[in-house]
Order: sequence, then structure tokens, then C-alpha cells
Amino acid sequence: MSEKVVREQQEHKGRYVFGADEPRAEMTYSQAGESVWIIDHTLVPERFRGQGIGGRLVLAAVEDARREGHRIVPLCPFAAAQFRKHPEYADVLQD
Repeated sequence: MSEKVVREQQEHKGRYVFGADEPRAEMTYSQAGESVWIIDHTLVPERFRGQGIGGRLVLAAVEDARREGHRIVPLCPFAAAQFRKHPEYADVLQD
């Protein structure tokens, strides 16, 4: 699969998107303070399900958080499940 996850940022909100055509898969987040992101929603349309796209969205946020020195609060149930499934993400998990 050659499509990439793209991050879009505006002020204190942002999202990670996958797919060129609507509907696209997306994961949204809000910035809380200087260094905390709150992942609040993940949507993966039927055409992308079962391909690991949701996991790629979370991984992209984890990699960006590591690179930029952010911590993540996964309020979205899907993102929270990904953090439980991947203990290697614990370094960016906000306590």
C-alpha cells in the first residue's frame, strides 16, 4: 500500500489522514498545553478496515510525538486499545 499517512495541523487541533479520496481514514487530536496531545477520535471507513490503517494513524502520532517531545493521552477507545496492544508506545503515554 503506497499511500501515506499525512498530518494536518491547525492552531491547537490536528488530524492524521489516510487516503486520497473521500471518505478518508482519520484520527483527530487536540493539543493540551505545550507538550500533550489528546487523541479524541479515529474513523476508518469500511473500505480501509482490516488493513491496519487505524494502527498506522496511531503509529504516525507516536512517531511524531517522540520526534517533537510530546506526550499522548489516548481518549479515543481505538487509540487506547492500540496503546495497550503496543507497550513500546509507553514512552509517549501521558500518565
